[in-house]
Amino acid sequence: MKNFVSCMLGLFFLASTSLNAQIPKPSDTFGFEVGADYKLADYDQMLAYYDKLASSTDRVQMIEIGKSVMGRPIKLLFISSEDNMKSLDKWRTISEQLSRARIAPDEAKKLSIEGKAIVWFDGGMHATESAHAQMTSELMWRIASEESDEMKKIRDNVISLVVPVINPDGVDIVVDWYKKNLGSPYETSRPPILYQKYVGHDNNRDWFMNNMPETKAVTTILYNQWYPQIVHNHHQTSPAWARIFLPPFRSPVNPKIHPGVTTGVNLVGSAMANRFAMKKMPGVISGTAFSMFWNGGMRTTPYYHNQIGILTEVAHATPTPRFYDPEKKPKNLRGTPANGTEIFYPDPWEGGESHFRDAVDYMLTASMGILDLAADKKDEFLYNIYDMGKDAIENKAEAFAYVIPREQWNPSEAINLANILMQGGVEAHSATADFSIGDKSYEAGSIILYGAQAFRPYLTDLMEKQDYPDQFLYPGGPPQPPYDLAGWTLPMQMGVSVDRINESFNTSTEAITSKLSYAKGAVNGDGDYIFSNRDNLSALAVNRLQKAGYSVGQLKADYNNNLKGSFVVKGKRNLKNEVSKLSDELGIDFGSVDDISDVDYTELNKIKIGIYKSWQANMDEGWTRWMLEEFEFDIDTLHNKDIKNGALTDYSAIIFPSQRPSGILHGSSESTMPKKFTGGIGLDGMAKIDQYAKAGGTVIFFDAASDLAIQQLGLPVRNTISNLESSDFFIPGSLIRMKVDTDNRLAFGMMDEVAASFNRSRAFQVVKQRKSGEGGTEDIADAPKANVNEVTAYAEKDLLMSGWAMGEERYLKNKSAMMHIPHGTGDIVLFGFRPQFRGQPRGTYKLIFNSIYMGAEK
Repeated sequence: MKNFVSCMLGLFFLASTSLNAQIPKPSDTFGFEVGADYKLADYDQMLAYYDKLASSTDRVQMIEIGKSVMGRPIKLLFISSEDNMKSLDKWRTISEQLSRARIAPDEAKKLSIEGKAIVWFDGGMHATESAHAQMTSELMWRIASEESDEMKKIRDNVISLVVPVINPDGVDIVVDWYKKNLGSPYETSRPPILYQKYVGHDNNRDWFMNNMPETKAVTTILYNQWYPQIVHNHHQTSPAWARIFLPPFRSPVNPKIHPGVTTGVNLVGSAMANRFAMKKMPGVISGTAFSMFWNGGMRTTPYYHNQIGILTEVAHATPTPRFYDPEKKPKNLRGTPANGTEIFYPDPWEGGESHFRDAVDYMLTASMGILDLAADKKDEFLYNIYDMGKDAIENKAEAFAYVIPREQWNPSEAINLANILMQGGVEAHSATADFSIGDKSYEAGSIILYGAQAFRPYLTDLMEKQDYPDQFLYPGGPPQPPYDLAGWTLPMQMGVSVDRINESFNTSTEAITSKLSYAKGAVNGDGDYIFSNRDNLSALAVNRLQKAGYSVGQLKADYNNNLKGSFVVKGKRNLKNEVSKLSDELGIDFGSVDDISDVDYTELNKIKIGIYKSWQANMDEGWTRWMLEEFEFDIDTLHNKDIKNGALTDYSAIIFPSQRPSGILHGSSESTMPKKFTGGIGLDGMAKIDQYAKAGGTVIFFDAASDLAIQQLGLPVRNTISNLESSDFFIPGSLIRMKVDTDNRLAFGMMDEVAASFNRSRAFQVVKQRKSGEGGTEDIADAPKANVNEVTAYAEKDLLMSGWAMGEERYLKNKSAMMHIPHGTGDIVLFGFRPQFRGQPRGTYKLIFNSIYMGAEK
């Protein structure tokens, strides 16, 4: 009998060893070990490895969940035991039932015991943080192949979902840049272009808007299909001299987040930290920099879906080794003592050599800490997500529902808002008949978002104003900035009317189960047509009509029931068919004009826009380009040489996205970048811009770039808040009430009050004309009043709509937010804020469009 048992154990060992040998290592494909010095695998190598891994074992399955913005496939791999992999849909269904929390507690308890923990990992989002995109291949190999008792337990109890690279385009951009500069002084420099075509680093700021295809693909999995209980979002880098940051986070926490999420995050973070301690891996820091208030990040948006979002930030983001001199070890890391006396930094790293492989090892250890805990507590994690969802459904203190009326100033954005919420997993209904609540009536087709749903925290957070708490670095000192933004309320940003309903009501509805389309518009009559410019989609209609060869103009005065700023399109060829297609797709109404000679309008030249693009990768430039492409504007990218060459007359308008003046004028130096990517437009380029405007061109400056216009073009305007101390005035990413002069040509189609996305932005005031002297510039006492038009101004009272602000009543009220300044025969437009910030403030898009139309007027 003893020999038989020994024989069977031997056979089992051989079978395990054989299986392990059949599962290929990443190095078999890459040609080097993951984390090797000076080595990076590109995305083609990674894809080849994923295919080999998935085809080598029944423990792994792979699907494609979408395409990157440049068309590269985004892969999702499922890893678990062979038996679990046979029933993936069963585990997914259980996860959904528990997350949606529409079942009884007894059933939930039973499913929690029966189900498997769903744990998500991703890498490669921020491509200049090179280690995690490389590491995920080894993580998947280890989960699939290792035969330790711990890993068997993990495979038996956990379904691991791994998107090894969220941003494939960025991985190849960074790998290519590193290889080209290997061995040069620029070996550790960053590429001079965004590592995601449009948004670069902001690909981790798009997780409730889902503007980008990568975020949309992942969001579909997280909140509409698999509903993981834990989401681990890998990043770099930790605070200097630490090896890894992990939770707990610092305060504040958003009160809309269930406390079970907050304590769950702390639990997972503590388990990870303990694993590092017992493996004698020092340099683990917590409780600094990152908070749990902001919505919109890969690890923060899960909080509002009752999921435990984990961020880790690991040191050493490049394959090039580095030495940290122990003699230069700092006494504090971001205010945290580095002497072993701090509870959130008990085992400081002492310095020495640092290698790329160190980063990989720390990431693997962190991930294993999560998997081990999830396997041990899988019943608890599964039931907790149900319990938190049930609490959200039963919460009577919050709104009963939010109603988006069908009647809207900008109808397409109301539909967009509903689609954004549903993309994030929110349940929505459409009224099938007219109904009333109190003394207000609603049309059939109004959208109802009931509060009684598991993702209520997500719905409420996006629909309600944010009230960020006061936090200061020390009493009487400057404020402690929030992590990212303090306010982001979507109806305010998008200009959508939404009614919060606190009391219950009854009406007939049907669930909305697919993306909403715009309601069809109407086309009345033949010949020439007029259509309103209230809806943002009117810009898309103008661009399509011009590209189809039709003449389009703008009303200079009201005509019948059409307000000034509405568009006129002159009939020829097959115009009625063309506008009928636009009306059906975009929901725009077109009305015929009996006699166009009676209409006072200005015809628009063919619109063409130039956007300045520095060799310093600029996210605001990318967002501007993305937004204009969404509306199908004809755009060119203008680099430094294009501005300096001065061939600018073909452009209706030139846009300078928000960027520091020094970056625009001087760019990078040869000490930091290869010569090809150095320098800016310089004073000679600025002179070309000045000439272009004076000769009739329109130049538009967003936020920080407006400082350049004021400094270099001699404008009779100053930024009134430029020299204020942060202890006196501070607005970090909030929504500020703004009044709009709707009679101004640049505000046609706008509401008279909107939200400005104010992110340490600007405010303007007209100054007297100035003269230059030995002491600089000074006002001319008897100078005539400057020719400046205020388009929008920050409100006189109640300036803060959502977020946090200090000193706004004293320094911001009644100051200009957007100005139009005639310049020669052309025009300068200054935005003190970013009207297109991250594709969110759609209520201010028309201010951009109208500025462009001014430049296109014949």
